[in-house]
Formats: sequence, structure tokens, C-alpha cells
Amino acid sequence: MERVWITGYRSYELGVYGTQDPKLQVIQYLLDKTLRRYVDDGLRWVISGGQLGIEQWALSSALAIKADLGVPKTAMMLPFTDFGQKWNEDNQGRLAALKGQVDFSASVSASAYQSWRQLRAYQTFMLTHTDGAILVYDPEQEGKPKYDYDIITKYQETTTYPMELIDFYTLQDAANEYEESQRPDTWDE
Repeated sequence: MERVWITGYRSYELGVYGTQDPKLQVIQYLLDKTLRRYVDDGLRWVISGGQLGIEQWALSSALAIKADLGVPKTAMMLPFTDFGQKWNEDNQGRLAALKGQVDFSASVSASAYQSWRQLRAYQTFMLTHTDGAILVYDPEQEGKPKYDYDIITKYQETTTYPMELIDFYTLQDAANEYEESQRPDTWDE
């Protein structure tokens, strides 16, 4: 897989408020670990949107990996031209800063938001311009990613399109692993 679409929960859906939230450290740990595994298997592009939460955190992780390894390239695809303009100033600033760091950024629709059809066109674009998806979503805990999950699973009925689903059990395992990695090594004493 050379091009992966990564998406998932918004920050508020995960109860993550602020960059110092311990949950964010676990999420970033898991995103870094997952993306490094994909890079080892040939990943060249991480393609995501600009939503606050998994999408922005994944692009940030990919940028950090690129600084370390030289790959992957990053693309931020937005569904319409005025995406994020209704957000508060801090969130708009985060979006603009990240947009300035990625290798490529564009809007799928050449106009401001007009209807849900632009969001559907965005999903279709993401499906047809990637080789698979990483989705941080738990079907037992619905949220905004349900729409992406549904369209991906429908697309899989007619197309070979792998999807790695990172659910809350996986997140809990990552939290345990992260906590263990932060403990001082008592064997060295």
C-alpha cells in the first residue's frame, strides 16, 4: 500500500481537550507506531483531511516520521474551500499551520460549502485516490467516522480496499503498552 487514507474520531469525540491531554500522548504513540509499520511495508503517502482530531494528529505524526526517515509524503485534502472557517481562532490557526507543513494541500470541491454532496464527493475522492484506509473508529461507539466506515465497507463490496480498524480495545492496548514504555527499567538497578 503506497497511499493510505487515515481518518477517525474528532478530538471532542475522544474527550481530548488540549495538547497536554494524556489521552493524546497515547493516540500519538499508536499513530506513530502504526504509520511506521506501514512505512516499513512501502507506504509513500499519508492522505487525510483537516478535521480536529485523528486527521490532524495523523498528519502531524506522518510529518515527524518524514523528518526522521524521509518518508512518507503528506497530503491534506479538504472537502470544500471554506473548510474550518467557522472554527475558533486557535483551531483555525492549527489548521493553517498544518496546511503549511504538508507536502500537498487542496480542496476537492472548488467552492465553499453548499451541501452534503460535497462531503460525499470528498469521500469518493479519498477512496479512489488511496490504496486503503486506517480508520480510528469503534462500531460499538458511533460518531462522525461512522459515515466514512459505512462508505468504506460499501466500497469493499466491489473493490479490493484494505481497511485497518483501530477500535477502543486497540486504543486500550496501546495505552497499556505506552504506560509500560514510560516506566523506568527496574532490571538495570
